[in-house]
Amino acid sequence: MKALAATLLIALLAGCATPPSGPQYDHTYTAKGQASRARFLVLHYTVSDRANSIKILTQQEVSAHYLVTDDPVPVIYNLVDEKNAAWHAGNSSWKNFTQLNNSSIGIEIVNPGWKDTPNGRVYAPFAQSQIDAIIPLVRDIVTRHHIAPENVLGHSDIAPLRKQDPGPMFPWRQLADAGLVAWPNAARVAQVTPIFQTQIPDTAWFQKKLHTWGYGIVESGVLDEQTRTVLSAFQMKYRPSNIAGVPDVETAALLEALTNPSGPLPPVPPSIYRPVQPETAPPPQFQPVQPVQPAQPVQPPQAPTPGQPVPPVPPAPPAATQPLDQAAPPLPPAGNPATPPSPVQQ
Repeated sequence: MKALAATLLIALLAGCATPPSGPQYDHTYTAKGQASRARFLVLHYTVSDRANSIKILTQQEVSAHYLVTDDPVPVIYNLVDEKNAAWHAGNSSWKNFTQLNNSSIGIEIVNPGWKDTPNGRVYAPFAQSQIDAIIPLVRDIVTRHHIAPENVLGHSDIAPLRKQDPGPMFPWRQLADAGLVAWPNAARVAQVTPIFQTQIPDTAWFQKKLHTWGYGIVESGVLDEQTRTVLSAFQMKYRPSNIAGVPDVETAALLEALTNPSGPLPPVPPSIYRPVQPETAPPPQFQPVQPVQPAQPVQPPQAPTPGQPVPPVPPAPPAATQPLDQAAPPLPPAGNPATPPSPVQQ
């Protein structure tokens, strides 16, 4: 009897239980057509020490998905879940995408950044222990989200007019050697370098190539401040030994190798200089040679016939002379030729 009562009580309580609220989901099936929202991975430096970096990234509006410290054995903090947007990119663009907070994962690296000195701006290096921690972190992220190597970027790539991080001291080449970052093929660079040594492309060419690779740049055709700044951002990543923002041969070769890695080579531009022809004297003008007339035989004087008178010899005409008191015609003044020369054609 007690057992029956207990069973009835359990049934009664089950009938009175509150059903779960909200929609119920069945996860039996998974759609094939889907992809991660994360298309880009962006690296930054914090411009601060460890303690302040943690405080800023956790207590202020700015944030990042990961923070890599500068401890002897770096700690990797996961501050924002990857399914959520972190506020690290700001006003940004790459290729046809803008406002990259919603489509990127951000990694902050503890590093003091740069300082201005009497000898110019000096950037702080990164400890190799940090790079050794960053490489497997980047590999894990790009593998899970299928992020292409050309979309592993610095803050200076996506916002070049206002950001410089992670700066020219960040060893992008190590990430490229690990297959995580797109890098210009050295053989292709060597192949196209002689073409640009003949003549460096104009500003419009550099702007077009930078835009093709992904940078947000106005193609004005003018070497203005924004063009120099974007060139400097490109050089920070691919040619950090010289980040002056000057369009030079090496930068042109790197851009060509990245944007045209295997297509037809660009045509060799015609030289802007015409070859100098050696000066030669005009050929002398020869007068035709007159044939030599045979000499007439000299007739010996004939002796006068006896009894015949000898004809008189006519007197020689007087030599023409100029009176001493008659002045010679004046010479043209020195430096003023009588006939003005023709203008030289430039």
